[in-house]
Amino acid sequence: MSRSVLISGASIAGPALAYWLNRYGFAVTVVEKAPAVRGGGYPIDMRGPAVEVLRRMGLEEKARAKHVATRRITFLDEDGDVLNSVEPAALTGDAAGYDIELARGDLTGLLYDAVRDDVEFRFSESIAALDDRGTGVDVIFSSGRSQTFDLVIGADGLHSKTRSLAFGPEGPFHRYLGYCFAGFTMPNHLGLSHEGVSWAVAGRMATLYATSDSDEVHGFLVFTRADAPFSAFADPAAQRDLVASRFEGYGWEVPRMVEAMRTADDLFFDVVSQIHLPVWSKGRVALAGDAAHATSFLSGQGSSLAIIGAYLLAYELADAPHDVAFAAYEKRSREFVEANQALATGGSAVMSPRTEEEAAARNAALRALDGLPGESSSEVHTMLTLPPERATV
Repeated sequence: MSRSVLISGASIAGPALAYWLNRYGFAVTVVEKAPAVRGGGYPIDMRGPAVEVLRRMGLEEKARAKHVATRRITFLDEDGDVLNSVEPAALTGDAAGYDIELARGDLTGLLYDAVRDDVEFRFSESIAALDDRGTGVDVIFSSGRSQTFDLVIGADGLHSKTRSLAFGPEGPFHRYLGYCFAGFTMPNHLGLSHEGVSWAVAGRMATLYATSDSDEVHGFLVFTRADAPFSAFADPAAQRDLVASRFEGYGWEVPRMVEAMRTADDLFFDVVSQIHLPVWSKGRVALAGDAAHATSFLSGQGSSLAIIGAYLLAYELADAPHDVAFAAYEKRSREFVEANQALATGGSAVMSPRTEEEAAARNAALRALDGLPGESSSEVHTMLTLPPERATV
C-alpha cells in the first residue's frame, strides 16, 4: 500500500512536494487554511537548481512564458534624485536568459495545476493537533475531523503551525533581522513598466515594482525596528498605523504610497526574519521551505529554496524509510540553505540601509556600481547540484 502523507500549506513548497511524492507513489493530501490558492503577489525568482527542478516537472517553458523580464531597477536618494539605473543581474550576478522572474501567484498557480488532479487538496482547512504515535501521526483538523497519516510535512511558512505543534513555540527558532515590511498594490502613478524604483534613507525603504504595463504596481514599505511588533499581527489597523508613523514627513512618492497602504485590500504585513532549527524533522513529522529554514526576502532565495527542498525531500523519501530519508534530505540541503540565509545580511545595506553611514555608503556604491553583492550571490545560488532524476511510478 502507498504511504500516506499529509502536507500543510499550498503555496510553493507544498504543491511542489505533493507533485513529486505523488510521482513516487505516495498517497498525498494537502491542507491549506486559505479558501483557494493565492493569486497575484509580488515577483519572485527561480534561480540555479530551482529552474532545473521546474524543467524536470515539465513547467520550465510555462514559467518562462510568464517571465516578468524586468528591464531595470532605478535607485533614488532621499530627495528622489536618481543614483543609478541597473539591470537586475548587476544585483544578483545571475546570467540573464536562464533565471526566471514571475509573479508569486503565477508560480503557485502552475504548481497547483500540475498536481491538482492527482492529489487531494482541502482548502479552508488546517492542522489543529498532532500526535505522533511512532507508527503513524494522528491529526485533528480545524474542522474537527480526524485522520491518521504515515507522515506529516509542514510547508506552512515562516509562522508554521505544524512546526509549533511538533517542535514547540516559534520563539527559540525565530531570528528577527530588524526589519518590518508592508506590501500592497496601488495605482501606477509614475507609468512604470517592467521596472522597479527604490528610494531609501537610513532605516526606511520605499519601492515601486511594475511587472507589466498595468495600471497597478506593487508597493513595498520597509523599515527598521529594534523589536518585532508581534502584537500588531492580529490588528490590521495597528499595522497600518505603525507603517504610516515610520514614514511620516518624507518626500518623493512616499506620502502617496502611505495613503494607498492605508486603504489597500491586499495589504501583507510581516517581520523580516529567518528560521534556524537544529533539525528539520522529528519522528514522522518534517518541515520544508520557510517552515524549516526561512531565509527572508532580503536573500531573494526563499522561493527557489522551497522548490529545491521539496524536490530533495521527495527524492530521499522515494527510496528510504522516513527516518533515513529525513536525515539525508537535511544533510544534502543544509549547507546550501545556510549559505543562502547568509545572503540576507551580506547585502541588506545596499537595499535597506540601517544607519546614516550605511545610507551614504549605499549611495556611493550605486553611483559607482561598486561593492554590489551580485557576483558572490550568484555563486551561492548555484552551489548545490541536484541528484539525477529517479524513476517514477
